[in-house]
Amino acid sequence: MREIPIGLSFDDVLIVPRKSPVKSRKDINLRTRLSKNISLNIPLISANMDTVTESKMAIAMAQNGGLGIIHRFLPIETQVYEVARVKRSESVFIEDPLRIAPEKNLLDAKHIMEENDIHNVLVVGPSNQLVGIITHRDLLFEDNLNQKVESVMTKDVITASKGTNVEQATELLKKNRLKKLPLIDEKGILCGLYTTKDILNLRHSNGAAKDQKGRLLVGAAVGVKKDFLERTQKLLQAGADIIVVDIAHGHSDLAIETVKSIKKEFGNVEVMAGNVATKEATQDLIAAGADVIKVGVGPGSSCITRIVTGSGVPQITAILDSVEGAGDIPIVADGGLKNSGDIAKALAAGASTIMSGNFFMGTAETPGLAILKGGQKFKVYRGSASFGAAARRREREYGEWDQELENVVPEGVETVFPYKGSVRDIIHQLLGGLRSAISYGGATNISDFQQNVELVRMTPAGFRESNFHDI
Repeated sequence: MREIPIGLSFDDVLIVPRKSPVKSRKDINLRTRLSKNISLNIPLISANMDTVTESKMAIAMAQNGGLGIIHRFLPIETQVYEVARVKRSESVFIEDPLRIAPEKNLLDAKHIMEENDIHNVLVVGPSNQLVGIITHRDLLFEDNLNQKVESVMTKDVITASKGTNVEQATELLKKNRLKKLPLIDEKGILCGLYTTKDILNLRHSNGAAKDQKGRLLVGAAVGVKKDFLERTQKLLQAGADIIVVDIAHGHSDLAIETVKSIKKEFGNVEVMAGNVATKEATQDLIAAGADVIKVGVGPGSSCITRIVTGSGVPQITAILDSVEGAGDIPIVADGGLKNSGDIAKALAAGASTIMSGNFFMGTAETPGLAILKGGQKFKVYRGSASFGAAARRREREYGEWDQELENVVPEGVETVFPYKGSVRDIIHQLLGGLRSAISYGGATNISDFQQNVELVRMTPAGFRESNFHDI
């Protein structure tokens, strides 16, 4: 039998300390590449898992400089809605404001406000002409929600002309003490909207990850069967900045053909593809058109692929091999990360960003309600290949839980974790550790860190020594 190579994981290596020029961790720049054409201000991505990332998580990640990937285990319309919520959340100029027809009833207006977490809605006629605005205050003391919107709306709305810029809008909002400033053309047709909240957010969000229009960045996942082209089209129309081809075994004909089809159909769209664990797989997906490669087969905290299938490559080796085959294409290290030191090791091995569900699970921004048990709050967390995730997909597709579930072979587990509070606190701790790691590597940014870093292998005794002991 030929010699079997050794595969290394995060616990098998350490970063060798180097002379550091850093005077303060605040001086370290964490900006990095997400794909060939998109950059992030921090190298953190929340995983496209149904218990991790929907719009609330994606908004928080982008506000802090990272990215959230909306999972695909939703009907197309719902996933599109989640993407649109992210794009609307901090857009300086809203090109397509939420609106309601004057003949709709107050209950319809109330639903729009509640579903989108807003306090007023523009009222437009059949030709998109602005005819009024209805606010949360208009509904406060109304007992009859079946009456028409036009009966309570404010008709005299202060507006600005199409083409008004941010500075001009700011002056008008300030002068008239407004919260919203609709833009109309010479025919009175609604062309866009500025809000006081969004302009204030712009002033205080220098570290946020945003597109060229000032909207938060967001990604969205698609599968490799059935509706992936239709789903991709609608997600792009909603503003998704990157499409993630989501399949456990990314080195497959299905994944390769899906990438090719998306690039052929939609041209310049940014595509992340994976998951893979080898140089050859990385090269095949890049040849198919992928703009960024997601690396990790079986390292996730809730993944049991390596146990069920006996397949996978320890994550440090998988990253090193994939980087070797990637050339100038960025690599995302997906899974297996337990702490900020592991993030540093993933970047040291050549990854541009990391993706995690484990870091962000149990936070206020994850989907679902907190469960109260024994006086303590918990939230559900499960792998995308777990039985629960498979059951949810079957329920959505067939309308029942037991349809063909005997054919499901889970490669993930489901559990509950203590409620962690805001994800912002988690991000703050992770970035603090990462900045320290980069300073230990003798660098002031990720690029220099990767060029100069040195990794050393350690024995199990070295790993034991690395943890607290003898106390």
